[in-house]
Amino acid sequence: MVDFSWWDSLAQGLAAVWGWQALGLIALGVLVGSVFGVLPGLGPVAAIALLLPATLGLPSLPALLVLAGVYYGAQYGGSLPAIVLDQPGEASSVMTSHDGHPMALQGRAGVALSMATISSFAAGCLAIALVVLLAPAVVSLGLQFGAAERFLLLVVGLVGATVLASGSFLKALAMTVLGLLLGLMGWDVHTGTARFVPEGLEPWMGRHHGLTEGVGFIALALGFFVVAPVAAELAGLSALAPAAPVRETPPGTPVVSGMATRPTREELKDALPALLRGTGLGAVLGVVPGGGALLSSLAAYRLEVVVSRHRTPPLGQGNLRGVAAPEAANNAGAQTAYLPMLALGLPPNTVMALLLGALGLHAIEPGPSVMGVQPSLFWGLLVSMWVGNLLLLLLNLPLARWWAPVLLGVLRVPRRALLAGLLVAAGLGALALGPHGWGVWLVIGLGLLGFVLQRLGCEGVALLLGFVLAPGLEEQLRRTLRLSRGDWFVFLERPVSALLLMVAILLLLVVVLQPRRRAPD
Repeated sequence: MVDFSWWDSLAQGLAAVWGWQALGLIALGVLVGSVFGVLPGLGPVAAIALLLPATLGLPSLPALLVLAGVYYGAQYGGSLPAIVLDQPGEASSVMTSHDGHPMALQGRAGVALSMATISSFAAGCLAIALVVLLAPAVVSLGLQFGAAERFLLLVVGLVGATVLASGSFLKALAMTVLGLLLGLMGWDVHTGTARFVPEGLEPWMGRHHGLTEGVGFIALALGFFVVAPVAAELAGLSALAPAAPVRETPPGTPVVSGMATRPTREELKDALPALLRGTGLGAVLGVVPGGGALLSSLAAYRLEVVVSRHRTPPLGQGNLRGVAAPEAANNAGAQTAYLPMLALGLPPNTVMALLLGALGLHAIEPGPSVMGVQPSLFWGLLVSMWVGNLLLLLLNLPLARWWAPVLLGVLRVPRRALLAGLLVAAGLGALALGPHGWGVWLVIGLGLLGFVLQRLGCEGVALLLGFVLAPGLEEQLRRTLRLSRGDWFVFLERPVSALLLMVAILLLLVVVLQPRRRAPD
């Protein structure tokens, strides 16, 4: 039986988001997210990074409502170009195109789009309900942790994200360490000294609000996730290109035909098992470090290929289950990723790291204390996800037939003009970071650093996680050693901290001891 306090908490969250201002901000977020999801290669990361400076003037909850709306709005928006044009607007929509686009070529684009919308809405609502049910228990567990356990919990999250990162482990580890160093750069509030700042530059930077104040989360987000990818594409690296190769559409094929069609009751019934499987798998993978929407959609589609191998038509040739499963999984994974971020302060993916940084910008200490200190923010954000999913359902299901012409018009915008607009928006955001144009130079410098690191095959995700978690790691380590009077064996004396330390070591051993992969010929 559900504890009545849950209903009180949900009522508190509903009261926090019930009003024209809050509803308008949620609608704005999902619209912006849908637009960025439609544009191939952009997605929620670039959108959130660009909106961070604009949300500084808002209170904490309204700011998070906009940024969260962008995230799940992009999950919806990415399926439209994936189905209609076979150009996934968001990486998690790649798997949707495998069956969605063949259906569009068969004149059943409306069926695929409706199924994607219904799957996304149903999976999102179920995943949010799961987060609401589990959040109090996870928060209660987190509140029982001491400083040693909290430090090692952050270490496990950071090591897990590094181990599970794609590409070279050594490069991911180097990026994590670089992120930690950047996160600790600037004045040390305990000693009053500047750390990791060249002594010859410190006086000049002090007068100009430079690196002695720290790199700054907004500058890092704009530099690494807007300026660097744009520079890479302008240099011909296609960093913002669609995440999957685009299949050629036969000449004269009306890819936008059948937009008004809807799935029949029998088709919905047949796709329901795939929807539920995708929801369950996405809900689990959403909380895994390095998981989220992309991993969830990929795993759900692979599972559906095995489970539905005897279906007609086969997956990959226009089977509705191939649309329902990945769309349900990526939206479920996007929602359950909030559980470790809000309840424990552990971001499982890039977007959650950005939202965790946004909490820090509004002087909110992430972790279990958020539910007790600011319950309106905690529950208001969760309730807003239901509201946002409902708005997206009302936006996408009845208006699907009008989205295709709009999409075709948007995609006719010259790519270089779009990239120039992104750089201008990033520059305007950078102007708010400091006087004398320091913020602009800092964003440009970080963007160039990100560009070089990208050329070397390094990902910015590990760096961002290290940067966001660095202050919490330092604070919990200082607190632990202060309480233990400098005794490092405190991490082994406490059972939970010893277990977390073993988990972190095992994760590292899994990578170190595994056979090296042969480089492709």
